[in-house]
Amino acid sequence: MKPLLNTLFINQDTAYLALDGENVIVLKDDEVLARFPLHNFEQITTFGYTGASPALMRKCVEDNIALNFMTPEGRFMARVIGETNGNVLLRKEQYRRSDALDASLDLAKSFIAGKLYNAKWVLERTRRDNPLRVNIECLEAAATHIKESLDCALQATDLDALRGIEGKAAVVYFSVFDEMILNQKEEFFFTERNRRPPLDNMNCLLSFLYALLANDIASALTGVGLDSYVGFLHRDRSGRQSLALDMMEEFRPILADRVALTMVNRKQVTNKAFEKKENGAVLLTDDGRKVILQAWHEHKEEMITHPFLEEKIKWGLVPHVQAILLARYIRGDLDAYPPFLWK
Repeated sequence: MKPLLNTLFINQDTAYLALDGENVIVLKDDEVLARFPLHNFEQITTFGYTGASPALMRKCVEDNIALNFMTPEGRFMARVIGETNGNVLLRKEQYRRSDALDASLDLAKSFIAGKLYNAKWVLERTRRDNPLRVNIECLEAAATHIKESLDCALQATDLDALRGIEGKAAVVYFSVFDEMILNQKEEFFFTERNRRPPLDNMNCLLSFLYALLANDIASALTGVGLDSYVGFLHRDRSGRQSLALDMMEEFRPILADRVALTMVNRKQVTNKAFEKKENGAVLLTDDGRKVILQAWHEHKEEMITHPFLEEKIKWGLVPHVQAILLARYIRGDLDAYPPFLWK
């Protein structure tokens, strides 16, 4: 249970929420675990199937408090919301900013700045932690290039230029990705990013983790009332959750890439988790998928200090916090969107 940014997060999947006067109480097996005054919150997000009492849902509707229901894994299920909730105004402003290229560019710069900063730090941390097992010069050169790309990205004058800068930096980052694979080099190697279908174990692993990350971020955006299909860097395309892909950029290196590298280097995942088809495509087995899902959810339970809030939270809550910050920026409550910068 964690109050953050006028939002109450309940991440105990067996907890039941109920109303007691002007308070929301958290119950488990009829025992009261916690009690919070409702007037402190704009929304409540609970991760679990146990649910909430009808009295609490009615009170939230009357007091204009959004009540979000997520699965324990973080997938959005439903949202209880009152008639006068400000989501319509929020989404209208989101659509206006998406249509305005200068406003889109401002947000796109923030997303890409977060991605490049975090990618640089992943390289620097690998070099620092494993100086005798990696090519220090290669990692240093790549980190320097990405730092220069970050400076250029902040000066980009249009979206196409920004995409070009990000694309070149991604090529440099992935050119040294194989250096960060320290174990199981015969089964897990990286020469280039390939997908649809992935052609090797590492690309298959990355693609699956990117899909999990995109789903988590889309759920977080929906939970705060934003339209995950209307983006700023990624433009509108039928069926594509463009805003989820936008926000996902800053998390790719520090969530998906780090989890993949950790699993391989610690031998939590092995070659047995994959199967190769006749056309060269590499797919996950059912057992392999279960192993990766377990590692993903375990990582989301780990604690980190949020760099903007300076509070300790679980990794799994970080996309939800960033979604709240994005909504606040779009509403005009923040002067700029603060990307998540890993430290």
